[in-house]
Amino acid sequence: MELRDAETVALPAGELATAQSCPVRWRRSRRARRVSLRIDARAGEVVVTLPPRAGRRAGMALLATHAAWVMGRLAALAPHIALEPGAEVPLGGAPHVIRHVPDANGEVCLAPGAILVPGEAEAVPARTADFLRAEAQRRIRVLAAGHAALLGVTPRMIRLKDTRSRWGSCAPDGTLAFSWRLVMAPDWVLDYVVAHEVAHLKELNHGARFWTHVEKLTPHRDAAVEWLRTNGPALLRVG
Repeated sequence: MELRDAETVALPAGELATAQSCPVRWRRSRRARRVSLRIDARAGEVVVTLPPRAGRRAGMALLATHAAWVMGRLAALAPHIALEPGAEVPLGGAPHVIRHVPDANGEVCLAPGAILVPGEAEAVPARTADFLRAEAQRRIRVLAAGHAALLGVTPRMIRLKDTRSRWGSCAPDGTLAFSWRLVMAPDWVLDYVVAHEVAHLKELNHGARFWTHVEKLTPHRDAAVEWLRTNGPALLRVG
């Protein structure tokens, strides 16, 4: 599959009051059977997927048909938050301000309501991102170990990713993968996602026995699913 560079595309008025433009990324897929589109919340753009024999004209036709929906979804995206001094990012569901402390030495650390980043100013975004990933790895490992012990299973490996749609996954070989962005969600949301994937080490499906395991591990299923549905897209806008 090939992912082409994004470009700005003008949408005709149609259902819109006036003609508007939006960022579009064209994606060619051999597996696609029809033209489709989706909103990439992380990038803040529309992704149009084209089957092998479809041209951009077909993609433009679909965009024109759904112009109002596309522009409405883009407008509803949370603002992009850069990992720079003064920015406020959630950690465990609580807001933390990124503070640059140029005179300090050592590693990035936490203070009440703040993430303290020493070193050069230009290194703040990268060091903050590394800290968030490391913190996600630490918290997820602790939760996974506890849940796995209750079920008598052992993950083969735990990996962090930056996925656009899946918060967690369990491979047939027992490898668990999680979005590092979950570290920004409330602790009980992270607990549910980790419990969900650990339960797959017992049942690699979503049958009745699987959900019994999930309920044994965490009481947060319904609330966490709803929280991610409502607030998850905003996490994709950070960094």
